[in-house]
Amino acid sequence: MLQTALLSLTLAGSTLAHIAAWAPGMYCRGGSDPNIDNQNTNDAVNPLYNLTKEDWWFQHDRGCDIVPPRAGEFLEVPANGNFTVELAHNRASTTLSYDGRFVTAWPDGGDHPENWNGWNTEGTPAVCLKDDGAMHAYNESSAAGTAFAISYNSDIEDVTMENLVVFTTLYHTPWKRLATYQVPNLPQCPEDGCHCAWLWVPSGCGEPNMYMQGFKCKVTGATSTSPLSKAQVPAFCEDDQSKCVKGAKQMLAWHQKTGNNIETKPGVTPNYNQKCGWAEGAQTDIFESAALPTSIIPPSNGTSQPVTSTSSAVVSVMPVDATIITSLLHGPNKSLTTLATSTVIAKDYTSAILVSSATSTIVSTAAPVANTTIGHYNRPTRKLCSKGTPRARARAAVAAA
Repeated sequence: MLQTALLSLTLAGSTLAHIAAWAPGMYCRGGSDPNIDNQNTNDAVNPLYNLTKEDWWFQHDRGCDIVPPRAGEFLEVPANGNFTVELAHNRASTTLSYDGRFVTAWPDGGDHPENWNGWNTEGTPAVCLKDDGAMHAYNESSAAGTAFAISYNSDIEDVTMENLVVFTTLYHTPWKRLATYQVPNLPQCPEDGCHCAWLWVPSGCGEPNMYMQGFKCKVTGATSTSPLSKAQVPAFCEDDQSKCVKGAKQMLAWHQKTGNNIETKPGVTPNYNQKCGWAEGAQTDIFESAALPTSIIPPSNGTSQPVTSTSSAVVSVMPVDATIITSLLHGPNKSLTTLATSTVIAKDYTSAILVSSATSTIVSTAAPVANTTIGHYNRPTRKLCSKGTPRARARAAVAAA
């Protein structure tokens, strides 16, 4: 009896519901009241339409932005891997509620044929799914596509359009309950985690709205230290691919009272697919490039031919009497990358040092390793000083010139 009553309540709520991504780390998992863990909530699923940016940003309009997950709970995002979430109209239709008793293969908790569609019915070429208008689709091929974005900020107050970068898309979703997203080679999050957002702009079949839903997330298995580029404003480019914005892009903010970053003609919808320059899957073009030309100038042989390597922006080239630094690890990412046989670079998000054994030349960047717990470059004495753990210590002395 109880199960029947709960199922009826769930399905009744679904008729007015839409879709959210359900997974550990989500905001508003138990509803917008932080004092109640509602197993049958759909607070997170309702769309965003004609709202001020203050209200649509991370679902502030319903208070979801102030109901974070439990401490230590994150959506795990495996670098170079994938992760799966549940797309559903209601928490009760997921494994996060009632021990998964009301779960089916579909977001509404119902049963539907594999070829579920609204094409060629009642004498019309296309009819939106009558059984589930919240899907905003005629069939699977017409599902607009969804995405996830990430910001390397632990505090939701520090997340902005510019640092929230779309890192994966999944075409033809939402459709089934389970949705698996591919992940590029993301770097590690801060100790207290990152923030992620699930994103969707439906194509027709209802109000022209959008979705933005918050998560606390953490990248697992990270080996890269390449930071993400600043997110650029996307452009609608379905009619001309040359208009597509390359590289890191912002989420789509559309049909809101304030904060929009894209406009389209009437009847035209921007989506997280090729219409706005997103290939399907992991977005591998979102990282800062480290391939800026750097000239390492020989200090003593008088030759005019520089040795070219790669680094970030160079502000000084200093000759020193030294041998190559064979190992230098510093900064939050503790990375070491060999650029060439005679060159070693030690780099974190903001700084780098290049040392050439062939020319005994240090090339320092705009943000040298000054006053860190690992080591610093002493500009007046031209010495590389090291401190910290033996693992992180430089294993070669750089003497004054």
